[in-house]
Amino acid sequence: MKKSLSRLGAIIKKEVRQLSRDRLTFGMVFGLPIIQILLFGYAINTDVRNLKTAIVNQSGSHLSRQFVSDLRETQVVDIVADVVNPAELENLLRRGKISIGVYIPEDFDRRVVDQNRPAVQLLVDGSDPTILGVANQLRAMRIGFDSVPTISPVQTLLEVRPYYNPERRTPVNIVPGLMGVILMMTMMLFTAVAIVRERERGNLELLINTPVSAAELMIGKVTPYVAIGLLQLAIILGAGMLLFDVPVRGSIVDLYIAGSAFIGANLALGLLISTATHTQFQAMQVTVFILMPSILLSGFMFPFDGMPSVAQYIGEALPTTHFIRLTRGIMLRDASIGELGKDFYYLIGFTLVAMTIAALRFSKRLD
Repeated sequence: MKKSLSRLGAIIKKEVRQLSRDRLTFGMVFGLPIIQILLFGYAINTDVRNLKTAIVNQSGSHLSRQFVSDLRETQVVDIVADVVNPAELENLLRRGKISIGVYIPEDFDRRVVDQNRPAVQLLVDGSDPTILGVANQLRAMRIGFDSVPTISPVQTLLEVRPYYNPERRTPVNIVPGLMGVILMMTMMLFTAVAIVRERERGNLELLINTPVSAAELMIGKVTPYVAIGLLQLAIILGAGMLLFDVPVRGSIVDLYIAGSAFIGANLALGLLISTATHTQFQAMQVTVFILMPSILLSGFMFPFDGMPSVAQYIGEALPTTHFIRLTRGIMLRDASIGELGKDFYYLIGFTLVAMTIAALRFSKRLD
């Protein structure tokens, strides 16, 4: 028993030394839980605030201006634009520039005292059920009307018009986001271990002796996975349409163009991870570290506008955030990829930058 305990102690001591020498793993042990609890503790907030909102005020009366002022003071909405007609509100909703549109008609003052007609319309991006829930909360408030004694306590002053998901079905919101999450998990994981696996198997020595350049190796590594990613995209899309009746209101071609850009971004990110780590275990650790923020800070589970500014900056840097905007815009809002160009071009730029850095890091390791 004494000898067995001695051997066991030697193994434990050896593992502790090995972990202490592995700086990346050692840092993950302490840094990962601290960073994530701070990040997600502040970022995950079901009490949604600062939803981007545009307003059409065709009345221009004192009472309508008071309503807009009181609406702003709720801090639920962040009024980013004043437009002239409801068509512009619908255009901003389709392009994903706002989450809520507020339409105040010309006869607003008369509607306020008329119990048969709502005074204000809220045009809501119903592709996110959380935003729709916030709009319904606004509907229950007496914003700007406390000074009007003729209003009945049960009178409905705000009418909510949900766009893109009037049935309020959860799969309509979830499936476009899941496309991004699933592709990110598989694509990044595949390539995160690619270079590390070659090193562990001793294949890098063989590649060094060939005329293959670093850029050619990077491109050759990711090309087969692009086809795999497009196949996965087709499977997810087909399952969403057949099993959950998720609509595709926009162009399938646009959706595949956006999917190709997103697949490239995640493959490039995976290669960058692979060149920065020494073992497959380390590559897996870094992948998981990126995976959690990509799910929680991308707008997949919580409205993006409701997160703190720091969390939004981190979310904007993640490819998943931009792809979820693209999929929801194309599939649910019938937006074209040109109208969502900012997110598409970000994915292209991210791919080029990440691939360049990965190739440069790999070249340094060959020297």
